[in-house]
Amino acid sequence: MGLVARNTAVLLGGAALTVLVGVHTSLAQQTNEAEKKPRVTLLQRLILGAGAEKVAIDAPQAVSVIEQEDLDSDQPATIGDVIREIPGVNVTGSDRLLGQNFNIRGIGAPETTGDGGRIIVNVDGVQKFYEQYRLGSFFSDPELYKRVEVLRGPASSTLYGSGALGGVINFETKDASDFIAEGQNGALRLKAHYESNGDSALFSTVLAQRMGENAEFLLTGNYRFADPFESGNGTEVVGTNFRAWSGLAKGTFKVGDEGALRLSYQRWDSDLDRQYLSQTSTDAMFGLVDRHVVDETAIASYENPFSDNNLLDLKISASYSNTANTQRNADLRAFCSPGTYAIGCDSNYFYRTWQLNAQNTMEWRGDQWENYLTFGSQTSFQTRSAEAFLNAGPQFPVTFHPQGTDLKTGIFVQNEFIWNERLTLIPGVRLDWHRLTPDNDVTDPSTGATPNGDDDTAISPKLAALYKFNDSFSVFGSIAHTERFPTIDEVYSTSGSSTSFNPSVGLRKERSNNFEAGFAVSGYDIVQPGDAGAIKVTGFYNDVTDLIALNPALVGPPPGPPGPPVYNNLPGYVNVRNAEIYGFEVESSYDADYFFANAAYSHVIGRDKNSGAYLTTLAPHELALTIGGKVPQHDLRFGWKARFVAGPQDSARNGQVPPLTDPRSTRYARSFDTHDVFLSWTPSEGNLAGWEAHLGVDNIFNRQYKEFLMNDAAKGRTFKVSLSKQIGW
Repeated sequence: MGLVARNTAVLLGGAALTVLVGVHTSLAQQTNEAEKKPRVTLLQRLILGAGAEKVAIDAPQAVSVIEQEDLDSDQPATIGDVIREIPGVNVTGSDRLLGQNFNIRGIGAPETTGDGGRIIVNVDGVQKFYEQYRLGSFFSDPELYKRVEVLRGPASSTLYGSGALGGVINFETKDASDFIAEGQNGALRLKAHYESNGDSALFSTVLAQRMGENAEFLLTGNYRFADPFESGNGTEVVGTNFRAWSGLAKGTFKVGDEGALRLSYQRWDSDLDRQYLSQTSTDAMFGLVDRHVVDETAIASYENPFSDNNLLDLKISASYSNTANTQRNADLRAFCSPGTYAIGCDSNYFYRTWQLNAQNTMEWRGDQWENYLTFGSQTSFQTRSAEAFLNAGPQFPVTFHPQGTDLKTGIFVQNEFIWNERLTLIPGVRLDWHRLTPDNDVTDPSTGATPNGDDDTAISPKLAALYKFNDSFSVFGSIAHTERFPTIDEVYSTSGSSTSFNPSVGLRKERSNNFEAGFAVSGYDIVQPGDAGAIKVTGFYNDVTDLIALNPALVGPPPGPPGPPVYNNLPGYVNVRNAEIYGFEVESSYDADYFFANAAYSHVIGRDKNSGAYLTTLAPHELALTIGGKVPQHDLRFGWKARFVAGPQDSARNGQVPPLTDPRSTRYARSFDTHDVFLSWTPSEGNLAGWEAHLGVDNIFNRQYKEFLMNDAAKGRTFKVSLSKQIGW
């Protein structure tokens, strides 16, 4: 770790010095601000949200934006591949299609229920949530999206919902206008993608059509499949095979002069027999199962900026989300019984959520100031169900996946005040209320009765500020508090993987106090006319109290099949510790006519404040680098990417490799580095206009390694190629 840290410090110091010197030089040479030719680097991409339009480097918090260009170049096969290079953001569980969860700054871990509630995941503004033992939390295909925005830290809770201890991940689907060229009314795009490791392939079709001036439609379809891939030493990682199809239908209609009505339906479908029951690890003891997973989202939204009325900028949406998992013919079916062994039964799991969001922004302006007041509400009603049965017999509850409903309503207000284009102040507050109601099938083994419902309120205030000393240098900081409600699983679950227990009635909500501060530097004409560079450094400290975790008193092996569950008269989940997570993140970017470079470094430390022990949910320190070139006259873009990952913070776990069946394997890893190369060819003129080719090699040195938060070895060397053709009319 010492060598990685020293090299990182030298690289970051050199990058910062280069940018600072370049900014000083460019400022001295510039005589007319209007002559600048702004170039958009990674840190100068527009971010979505309330208030004034701003780019990532001008936001008083850590924000990363992934655009269509990145998705095309990286050729991601899974959602995890999309976010792997963002500082402080990791994928947990496994690289299996159904085994991926998210982790931001040490919040979120595999096999830990409720972590989905600590990171808010949105698709076109609709919150997605799923949790099930040995399964991931988000099921989708990267080909559906044109943009991914990651907001790190709890400061986003005001606008997006209480409990975002880790942050927010926003996915934005494609639109017809993304494909229809100016002066045309329609487009057809065909794409094929292949990966050598696992013989993975994708076939994709996009049809976009504009109907006059008032309507446009988009229809997409994708089919992706793969055999098991191999790790760097040639070992097959069992259970990584998959097949899934996905599609998106979207219509956009003009209403009045500026209003827009959007109707969309998105579906992802994976149906595979003899699939590993455990998707978050290679754990043969759970055997195989026939599993059919469907995720669907339907949205109706209306937006109108009302340009002639500064008091109206309206956004309203109503949505329905359903994530369903049907399991049949498990190898453990012989042990199927109510209680602990329901995991082997034929079963149906689903989350169904109805959601209504509304917000409005009011604007005032003066000679040297502008003010944006945003307020709104979010209401959701979620039904959680798990039905198990044996040999088409009567259904019985899956006690470790309790059924019930979760009703949430939140109201929020945020004000953004900008003075003289230099000082930005953003205070905000959110108030949420929720009620958990268990199904009648949920019982407390100690009393035989259904527990009472649980309701509570949460408050999420924040204050953020940014000050620009000039057009190139700014400082920022924020203070934010958020509170996370317990989930249905945490409150009403009555059994687990290692023992059985009672409902956890009386769990306190988690509370987080987060402090951030940093600076940003950007400039133009640094090395040559028209180039651009930027660097943003963010330090943070997050103090979490009443963290919800499995009751440490519940230890020991489970009762042997087919023995009955053993109730210990103890709650399954408790508020057991106070935790602190702190560190810093660095993002830098440079772009010129023929060259580009990006660097991101994450240094995060987390401890249990009571015991002093390191948290096992934090990924090690990491440096990600991208260096590339461009040949504009031939529409070529190519480059090299690398990740340098340190060993675990806890030296007692560094380098140890327990059996893969050991659930503690997420706590063990070694330092590693991995390298990728890529090339993109997107001819814009001539007979080949409309064609695109993307080639790449991941893990070119075929490294054998395991991500710290993953349970299995990572993918070995992989050759990738994508070819697409678009025609318009």
